[in-house]
Amino acid sequence: MDAEVSVLLHCAAWRGLLGPQVHVELSDSFNRQTDDALQRYIEEVWTERVSRETWLFNGAKFRLHSFSLASAGPPPSPAACPDLPPCRPSPRDPQSGFAGDAVAQPPRSPSREENPCDVHSPAQHTFQKENSALHQQESGDCCKQDGNLMVNPSIPPGCSMPGGGIGYHHRCPNRAVDLSEASPSLTLRLGLTCYKDFLGTNWSQRAADLRRRGEREFGDPCALLAQPLGVGGVLCTHDGQVVLIRRSQRVAEAGGLLDIPGGHPEPQAVCWAVGGDAWKDQVDMAVLQRRPRAVVSELFSSVCAEIRDEVNVPLTSLGEPVLMGIALNHTSAGRPSAEFYISCSLTSDKVREAYWRGGAEANESTDIIFLSRKEVLGLDPSSPLWSELCPSAKGAVLLYQRVLPDDEQGRST
Repeated sequence: MDAEVSVLLHCAAWRGLLGPQVHVELSDSFNRQTDDALQRYIEEVWTERVSRETWLFNGAKFRLHSFSLASAGPPPSPAACPDLPPCRPSPRDPQSGFAGDAVAQPPRSPSREENPCDVHSPAQHTFQKENSALHQQESGDCCKQDGNLMVNPSIPPGCSMPGGGIGYHHRCPNRAVDLSEASPSLTLRLGLTCYKDFLGTNWSQRAADLRRRGEREFGDPCALLAQPLGVGGVLCTHDGQVVLIRRSQRVAEAGGLLDIPGGHPEPQAVCWAVGGDAWKDQVDMAVLQRRPRAVVSELFSSVCAEIRDEVNVPLTSLGEPVLMGIALNHTSAGRPSAEFYISCSLTSDKVREAYWRGGAEANESTDIIFLSRKEVLGLDPSSPLWSELCPSAKGAVLLYQRVLPDDEQGRST
């Protein structure tokens, strides 16, 4: 539909996923590939950028390497509705160091609160391939062009997992995945990256060459890219209005365009929450591996923190985040972003009042706009407003239209 964005994963079968249905695997093996020449180039890009924008600083981010899906049993009742319990934030490092954060904010005092949850074992892993106009795949051959779709190495090809499904791993593709109609378990495989690596890979002039080289040398066009995992939130008010903000011209990316609240989950916040040093440059992967549920908690709570800081809506007014899926931003070489639906107990008038009082990151936007649910569902590239949306907002809109997390007939009773 739009060359700037595509959907990597959507969760329409369940109207989205909640925190207990999402898991993470963390490993240094999920970091990007590199060599001395590429590292020198990244350092050159960083030195030149910081000389022009002295406020920039580096910061660790989670890198999306791949994901896997498992399903078993009947689909649960969707739990996206305005009456959900409020979001409980995990500690976060406010200094995200990403292009949207043009001015560093002073550190907030994070709490040590965490939402632990037992990991459940996947029983069945299925999905359907879906072709897109941008990245078409030949039927029966899923290892071409911009992604690899590989049979789970622990399962012989063609063999069923318990429950009758076929096991697969899905690795950095640029096409959608539709979950089957059964209870899901999504596992994200995460490494570590940083803002400096993002500028020198995804956001660099060599991004296309790095994708070709990654495909040629590693069989993965994303292998040499930073691929930091972002988050974004489709915030819906109590009176059915979706919140958009107009990005400031001061931000380094998509200045002046309409966006949804968003940012990045912070590895430093997880390390701090479990007793590590949250503010050091190098995040300890071993600490993250010991507390995967803390990472999931950070992923879900970070989008609530972004709404609080950018829109000035208190966390107590926000419902539980519902993961709609993952979108890819092709203006930055397919950078992934997890897009959430979040209900709000405040009306649009109250949200507008809160926004104009100013939040912690009020400098990143200049205006707030409200669209009705009907207007958002009707947006497409032919709509006059579409050209005003930045890629992250487009990806979130596409997922919202497909997943329908607040569909009246799909809400839990």
